[in-house]
Amino acid sequence: MQLSLAPEHLAHYVSKQLDHFFPDGRSVETALSQSLPETLKRLEFCFSHIRLKYYVENDQAVFNHLHGDHYATFLYFLANQAYRDSQVTLAEKAFLLNKALHGVDAFYGVELPRIFLLVHPLGTVLGSASYSDYLTVYQGVTIGSTYRGDYPTIGEGAVFCSGSKLIGNCRVGANVTFAADAFVQGIDTPDDSLVVGKFPDCRISPNKLDNRRVKFG
Repeated sequence: MQLSLAPEHLAHYVSKQLDHFFPDGRSVETALSQSLPETLKRLEFCFSHIRLKYYVENDQAVFNHLHGDHYATFLYFLANQAYRDSQVTLAEKAFLLNKALHGVDAFYGVELPRIFLLVHPLGTVLGSASYSDYLTVYQGVTIGSTYRGDYPTIGEGAVFCSGSKLIGNCRVGANVTFAADAFVQGIDTPDDSLVVGKFPDCRISPNKLDNRRVKFG
């Protein structure tokens, strides 16, 4: 993967940011050295499947730490990897840094898929749903639970357009697009659907696009 900063410089850069935002004296340098290599492997796998400008160049994945969508994705993977590695302080700080810089609330314990795309995801909350690959999420999206703690199950190739919301025990098929400002609660959605409108008056029609081919290779 082409990196805008070498791994050791990236680790220093992240460490300085975390120290600045969270000056509690708890160093994360050792945790970074443990979790960063696998984080970058996961990031490379994700980006290598995104066929958009800035993500792949000459068939090689590209990561630019000054590209906001790149960095938001990186910070999610870092927080989640640190959590997997039992480096809780790094997980907490990387999660909070993502919220501070990008307004992205994707908790470090949430398992996003291996392949996903964040598109200027300001104000987006991604809860503990069951996610599948080729997920695309725009700004102001909420995926979460009801007060009973029921979360959605989402199939491959889901697209959540600006302001869309998916709440509760919903089963979403493959290749489903939630239009801008759509709001769905407790409703199952079949494969190859386009969802518009707000609960309880959602309208479901055929999705004529293959979401997995539009942005992913």
